[in-house]
Amino acid sequence: MKKYAYIGCLGFIAVITTEFGVIGILPQIAEHYQIGIDKAGYLLSAFALIIALTGPFMTLLTSGFDRKKIMLTAIFMFLVTGFISSFSPPFWLLMLVRILPAFLQPVYIATALSVAVSQADEGRKNELMGIVFNGVAIAMVTTVPFARWIAGLWSWEYSFMIQTLVSLIALMVIYLLLPSMPVKEKKSFGNQVRILKQPPFILSILTNFFMITAWFSTYSYFADYLNKAKGMNTSMVSYMLLLFGIVGVIANGVAGKMLNKNVAGTTAVFLSGTILVPVLLYISDGNLWGTMVVIGIWGFLYSPSFLNASTYMISSAPESLEFANSLATSFGNLGVTLGTTIGGWIIVTKGVEYIPWIGVFFGLLAFLMMILRNISERRSRLLSTCQD
Repeated sequence: MKKYAYIGCLGFIAVITTEFGVIGILPQIAEHYQIGIDKAGYLLSAFALIIALTGPFMTLLTSGFDRKKIMLTAIFMFLVTGFISSFSPPFWLLMLVRILPAFLQPVYIATALSVAVSQADEGRKNELMGIVFNGVAIAMVTTVPFARWIAGLWSWEYSFMIQTLVSLIALMVIYLLLPSMPVKEKKSFGNQVRILKQPPFILSILTNFFMITAWFSTYSYFADYLNKAKGMNTSMVSYMLLLFGIVGVIANGVAGKMLNKNVAGTTAVFLSGTILVPVLLYISDGNLWGTMVVIGIWGFLYSPSFLNASTYMISSAPESLEFANSLATSFGNLGVTLGTTIGGWIIVTKGVEYIPWIGVFFGLLAFLMMILRNISERRSRLLSTCQD
């Protein structure tokens, strides 16, 4: 049912508003706590690292629980985070409350996707997953830039108040509109973990990891990059986030339909942005209109990255959707951690204008993993044919 997909999408908006909403206010947080932008970036990278380390295990542990209760518990944790953070606590406490909901973020995503496709025909599953993942793009076009704008108008604490409100709305909608969904048949851990022995799946994990690393080495410092490398003020950065998100909503819809036809081809098309966008950012230089066009292209090619990564991984292990998706979320967030860390290091040692080029290196690695998976699958089919 599309209704379940839209409910999952709303919760995803709350999740992304909390996880990535901090991107637009990192410079203000760094200034408030008198720390470097690279250390402020820990608020994003530490969140992502927890997801990377615990996601698959948490998903396996909660796989037998009622899906509605899991989604409610996860969103409640995001609500608590936003509420406490809005009081500008000491940095160590801000870091702690940022980390807590990270334990349940991949659980929420895997569960929301499972709920969305639970009653769908095989041919519509990628489209419904696209609706859920549209929460990423919608957050980028609404709550994330709005929170950034509010922070610029008053102070960064108000950004977390917006995050709290979004989580509260999602919590109420899930509670009121989603029926109880107990798991009728729990899959054994062994059956789910078995996919880790499949070479195509391992190569899919690496594709995901390198692709997200490539994107987030620059995107994590979106505000700082546009401010210092492109000379944009706080207000203009908010508008660029808005443009980025609007194009992203369109991109997710397009990607969802494309994935129904060709998963690998679609993933490759959008992955090409990790190489194309840095070149275009360099060419646009200080030209405002040129930069705006590049940001639109950037938003279009970046926004479906999590959808593409999850679908690409699931395509190599369709029998373990939830566990495969939790691994996609975990390794994607490991990519967020590495990309954010390397990006912060480059900013401190070289300068913010150099960070887009990190994406080219990791983008090429992701393409290499896709090629190796294709070779591995062809070899497996050939061996299977010979044995028959």
